[in-house]
Amino acid sequence: MDYKRILTVQDISCVGQCSLTVALPILSACGVETAVLPSAVLSTHTAGFSGFTFRDLTDDMPAIAQHWCKEGIKFDAVYTGYLGSIKQVDYVKDIIDTCLKEGGVTVIDPAMADNGVLYSIFDMDYVEAMKKICFCADILLPNITEACFLTGMPYKTEYDKEYILDICKSLTDSGAKKVVLTGVSYTDITTGVVVYEDGEYAYYEHRKIANGCHGTGDVYASAFVGALLRGRSAFDSAKIAADYTVKCIENTQGDESHWYGVKFETAISDLINML
Repeated sequence: MDYKRILTVQDISCVGQCSLTVALPILSACGVETAVLPSAVLSTHTAGFSGFTFRDLTDDMPAIAQHWCKEGIKFDAVYTGYLGSIKQVDYVKDIIDTCLKEGGVTVIDPAMADNGVLYSIFDMDYVEAMKKICFCADILLPNITEACFLTGMPYKTEYDKEYILDICKSLTDSGAKKVVLTGVSYTDITTGVVVYEDGEYAYYEHRKIANGCHGTGDVYASAFVGALLRGRSAFDSAKIAADYTVKCIENTQGDESHWYGVKFETAISDLINML
């Protein structure tokens, strides 16, 4: 097995089982050397906690990247999650241009919207900035809301395969090489993921768990990237990540005290077995 080194760029929520505190252990469990570039440090994530601390690390990013360049450090893949500002998006674009190995892979999770609306911190200027990295991604990993903001297509809660195909085609026509579209539900009791590459549509469907958990998008994306760097196809990686995420949610159900995240650690062995 090739030993790959990946860089993941996203924030650290010290408590809350999301972002880098999810990405680092999951990618490491997949057998991938994982370097991190924190975009911010928060005492907790922002969903359900109050009074959390926040330290923006934007101004540290260029110096870190310059040091990597000086040391000749390169990465087989760059995987981005939540980025807090347009300036951070621009820095990530520069890092991809200078620190990604020739033939390396970029996986971009837009992480900016859900349920038809942008996260409160973002506006349409941020969406425009995100297009600079989303539309040059080897693999773009949006949910339907994010895909609609990137393409300008109307957001729908009820749709058919043609609608989903139109979204995927618009994203690849704009420059993304492959699209992994999450949260695609054609029935009330199932959900799934669409993988669109080379004009071909593939869909993996699984049961929908009514009570989701915060951070499952980060769990999914990290497991997907880990499987991909282990040599799995985009579709197989999407399937593995979906099955792992469902298992994590199942392991968290029934524990009312664990409202803030998903018990992804309890299913790490299942992920390893899937690989």
